[in-house]
Order: sequence, then C-alpha cells, then structure tokens
Amino acid sequence: MDFMRAFGATLYTKVQEGGWVMYVLLLVSIGATAVIIYKYIVFKKVKIDTTELVGQVRTHVLQGNHRGAVESCEGFQGPIAAILKAGLLKYESTKSKEEIEKTIENSALHEVAILEKGLVILSSIATIAPLIGFLGTVVGMIQSFDVIAEQGLNNPGAVAKGISVALLTTAFGLIVAIPTQSFYNFFTTNISTFIREMETSSNILIETFQESERFAQRPAVTSGSAG
Repeated sequence: MDFMRAFGATLYTKVQEGGWVMYVLLLVSIGATAVIIYKYIVFKKVKIDTTELVGQVRTHVLQGNHRGAVESCEGFQGPIAAILKAGLLKYESTKSKEEIEKTIENSALHEVAILEKGLVILSSIATIAPLIGFLGTVVGMIQSFDVIAEQGLNNPGAVAKGISVALLTTAFGLIVAIPTQSFYNFFTTNISTFIREMETSSNILIETFQESERFAQRPAVTSGSAG
C-alpha cells in the first residue's frame, strides 16, 4: 500500500512537471487500458474447447439429429459455435454445398469483425503515443531555448526544466506505446488462431454433411442378400 501511494505521488509529480502533453498521454493511456481490459474479457468468454464442440456436432449430424447439433452449438459461446450453427441451419433449408459454404463464410466475416472491434484503437494509440511524446520533446526544447534567449546561460535550472519536459514526455510516450503494441500483437495472434479454428471446423462440418448423405444413400443389407 505504501508503495502504491509513493508510486501514485511520483507519477502525479512527473505528470505535472511534463506539462499539458503529459495529461494528453495520460488520457491516451487510460483509453488503451480500457480497451485492453475489454478485449481480454471478450477473448476469455469466447475461448472454448473446439474439439469437444466439433465432436458433439459431428456425432449428432451423423445420427441425423440436426436439432441436437444446433443445441450443442447454442451451449457454447464464440465465433466457432456461431459459424457451425449458421451452417447447420442453412443445411436444413438446402443441401447445396456452395450455399452452405457461403453462409458459413458470411458468418465468419461477421464474427471476425466482432473479434477485431476496438483493435484499431490500440493500433492508433501505439502509433500516436510516441508522436505525442516527441511533440512534448519539441515543446520542452522550445522552452529551454526561450530561457536561453531571454536570460542567457545564467539560469541553468530553467534551462534544465525544459529539457526535463522533453525527456519526460518522450519516455512516457514510449511507456504507453510499447505495452499497447504488445497487447495489440497478442490479440491479433489470438484472432488468427480463431480464424484457423473456424476454417478447420467448417471444413469438418461440410465433410460430415457429405458423409451423412453417403450413409443415408447406402442401400440396406437384407438377410436374403447374404445367401
């Protein structure tokens, strides 16, 4: 607790010393933190056991229990369950492989857009934060040169203050940008994983439909034919 109070006091002091640019960076960092927390919660909720879901759906489809397959999808959250459900519902109205694949593709695009929501903010903050920090560098150097122009080198403390502003804002801009970029990379990697799982799951579903149709068309073996 004492450490947190000391850290908070130090941070507040540094923000004041850095001037208005530091307040802008502070607001940007709060925005980045909010998006990171939001995306983490979203990814935590949609993370499922894909193997279990696909196994349940495949079993129901091969048994001809399409309603059970849809209910299995409804028991899971996330993009994979959503695209499998879309494919199952489309299969009930048409057996066309092309139409089913188109429906799954459209559903996948919608789900990926949901997963990517907010990432543009993180990407923008990771790019803009260092630039804001560099702006603070320029502001600080201007302050230093203004002091030199007015007072010469007789007031090194005032000159150093401007340089301090320049260094603080640059450092704080990088402190905001580096973790923001790291989380952005983390989330985009997770999205890529979801996309691969969606592709694999949809292919398995299409193959299961075809296997189910072949099984249904197989002629029944009678006891007389055995003789």
